[in-house]
Amino acid sequence: MFNNIGLPGLLLIAVVVLVLFGRGKIASMMGEVGKGITSFKKGMADGAKEVEDASVAAARDVTPATDKDKV
Repeated sequence: MFNNIGLPGLLLIAVVVLVLFGRGKIASMMGEVGKGITSFKKGMADGAKEVEDASVAAARDVTPATDKDKV
């Protein structure tokens, strides 16, 4: 369906969107998109850190001191 849009079609779509919404509205929407992407990346980094911390906590040796010498 959209395989043959090409550059002229994309330019036409961009002009129509600009006329419909105006430059200010498009700029504010792009700012919101940027904030969303930044928030998503921060969430992914926090999630990865939580997973890493959980795996480190799970890998700790919890053997009682009295049983460590027994083989």
